[in-house]
Amino acid sequence: MVVWRKRASPRWLAANESELRKIAGNQLAIIETGSGKTTTVEVADANLRRLERVRGRFGGQIATLPRDWLRNFLRLSAGKPLNIGKRLRIVRNQADLRASGCTLMIPAGAAFGTGEHITSEMSLRLLERISRTLTPGWSLVDLGTGTGILALAAKRFGAKRVSAIDLDPIAISTAKENARLNKTSLVEFRLGDVRTVTAAEKFDVVSANLFSDLLIEILPRVARMLRYGGFAILSGILRSQERDLRRAVRVCHCVCWKSAGGANGSPCSRQKQI
Repeated sequence: MVVWRKRASPRWLAANESELRKIAGNQLAIIETGSGKTTTVEVADANLRRLERVRGRFGGQIATLPRDWLRNFLRLSAGKPLNIGKRLRIVRNQADLRASGCTLMIPAGAAFGTGEHITSEMSLRLLERISRTLTPGWSLVDLGTGTGILALAAKRFGAKRVSAIDLDPIAISTAKENARLNKTSLVEFRLGDVRTVTAAEKFDVVSANLFSDLLIEILPRVARMLRYGGFAILSGILRSQERDLRRAVRVCHCVCWKSAGGANGSPCSRQKQI
């Protein structure tokens, strides 16, 4: 595995992110520093020639990862359990599992979304809060499900119908395995593009932990998936991108907009009710 890296300013990222995503797609990772003054962008790929084209276009450096990089990553990623209110506990390994149904085991792996990233954690906390207001038998669709953590958490919070969609076959395979590990059934995992996916029925909750450009693009589709009075949990948005997303939400005629996020420059989650 080979990785391309570049340290960039917020201004450089704003000017180049869209074009870089066209080339790298879901393989692009954006790592924000606490100060928000610098950003590291990374693209991991097994194809060195492809990354050389990225370097030729955007500069930066290319490094080869050791063969056991994933094993080392998994070992280092065995963090502390994450408590989501008093109703759910996210753990990384079998030893931390409880006998009760209020625990989920989500091992760190090749798919995004273990609960440790702030966008995943805030989405989980919003989902837990929202689920307490919904009537029994509520439903959720998770767009860009990754490890399936939000879909599986929804079942723990009482959802009856759950659908989870991702473009990456590895993510869908990982999510299905996590459902098996947690003995969670009746979750529909689908391989699909969130830009074109359709749903025959409407949902009470739509969750999407993606990047802002994609969120803006799919907002009309999200609105069509939501049942009247439903909620959308939108995460992966930087404070610098909030204005554009707010504008797009207004176009979708949302009558309620609530936010929960960190300091300027940090990712934030968004909840809307329509």
